[in-house]
Amino acid sequence: MVRENPIIVALDLPSAEEAVSVAAAVAPYVGGFKVGLGLLHGPGPGTIDALVRLDRPVFADAKLHDIPSQVERAAERLADHGARWVTAHVGGGGDMIEAAVSGLARGAGSATAGILGVSVLTSLAASDLERIGIHRTPGQLVGKMAKIAASAGCEGVVCSPDEINVVAQAAPTMLRVIPGIRPVDSQDDDQARVATPTTAMERGADMLVIGRPITAAADPVAAASEIWDSIRETV
Repeated sequence: MVRENPIIVALDLPSAEEAVSVAAAVAPYVGGFKVGLGLLHGPGPGTIDALVRLDRPVFADAKLHDIPSQVERAAERLADHGARWVTAHVGGGGDMIEAAVSGLARGAGSATAGILGVSVLTSLAASDLERIGIHRTPGQLVGKMAKIAASAGCEGVVCSPDEINVVAQAAPTMLRVIPGIRPVDSQDDDQARVATPTTAMERGADMLVIGRPITAAADPVAAASEIWDSIRETV
């Protein structure tokens, strides 16, 4: 479905019931759904099961980052619930990512599932990296992480719109999964590196992760439909 419609709705909502309700309403205009930490640690991964029934792929944004054995178990459990993709921080190292890939494959069985490597959060600017002792630009760090993710078996890399070309050059066969998507006239909220849906697609995005511009809109269905109409010709 994502190849036909790259929009992944980030369902960062207070309850599983509300998330499923919004998902069901916008399903005709999107390619899949993302379940974040709030739902995974609140209502729990059963939210994934409910969303899978809507016949769209589900992206479990768990941002796994722990010792390899723990990450492997967690990825397997999320696949058990039907997650098509699971995120893991590339900063955890190649061995950890390989463990995530292994656990996910075991949990998925005959189904297709893939790990998406999280590079540099879209909320971080170069100055933030400096404060934590990383003396590289976001682009330089993303390029390095994309190579690690590719060699460890990830299906894709999560990066900001600014680094789409960096990932395309460093790991050309991997999916480019792009949060920080804001339609024209939308607020940036807590994102530091953003782009419009059209701009991201023109740069080479494969998946657009869009949350508040849809879920917090007065009419989520109209918002999803409008975004889909704006990028339909680029797919």
